[in-house]
Amino acid sequence: MSQPDIFDDVIACLQQIKRRGRRRLDLRPETVEALFGPAPAAASEDAADATPEAQRERLRNAAPPPGPAGAAATPTAEIPAGWEGLAAAVAGCRRCRLHAGRTQTVFGEGARNAAVMFVGEGPGEEEDRTGRPFVGLAGGLLTRMIAAMQFSREEVYIANIVKCRPPGNRTPQPDEAAACLPYLLRQIELIKPKVLVLLGAVPLRYVMRIDGITRVHGQWMEFGGIPCLPTYHPAYLLRSPQMKKESWEDLQKVMQRLGRDPAETMRRLRERKA
Repeated sequence: MSQPDIFDDVIACLQQIKRRGRRRLDLRPETVEALFGPAPAAASEDAADATPEAQRERLRNAAPPPGPAGAAATPTAEIPAGWEGLAAAVAGCRRCRLHAGRTQTVFGEGARNAAVMFVGEGPGEEEDRTGRPFVGLAGGLLTRMIAAMQFSREEVYIANIVKCRPPGNRTPQPDEAAACLPYLLRQIELIKPKVLVLLGAVPLRYVMRIDGITRVHGQWMEFGGIPCLPTYHPAYLLRSPQMKKESWEDLQKVMQRLGRDPAETMRRLRERKA
């Protein structure tokens, strides 16, 4: 787990403690030193640029993400323009180290004219085995989230930042994400979704170049003229079920943007329980 992901988990845990009514935590001296001691210069720079507004400004002025060592990231213009060529390029891709350990690539799946496109982090073990995105436990939860939004999986499109499984399901490295990102950008260009939903810290970081999913989840952004909303990754929700309510609130914003009534979902749930 990357350092930003760890921070997000810590913040979520503290928020849960606060909601339970606790107003004080006793910290050991070494913990206080770690939290409030002198920080390296890079950390100070990050702190000064930590607000979503500042990070979006940095996004507008930023250079493209770094490519793999020894090679520049492939410009989107060089990526095949059609679905068949794009799928073939992904299947044979060797642009980063991840290709060496894959069983197969995980291209993405769903409607090629989807109104909603979900972007996750990368394939896990089950996805690597089947070649399909989000088919493990997190995938089961995502399927239920999509159903709650009054869609089926076949009506949306699901893809990831990287198309090959990182070893041990670790977070993709920056050069790996940079090598694979042009494929995702082409998919977005072909689908032209009405809304992009970013699932977790990793797609938020590499699509919007913003860190801190706990700060900005549920906030509308824009990517290439497409409304974009970040929310929690289903795997995180499985580890932290108390955050499902906040994620559902995020998804309701997407539903309302697309003219779907969240109250209808609740009515259907009540009918099933009756």
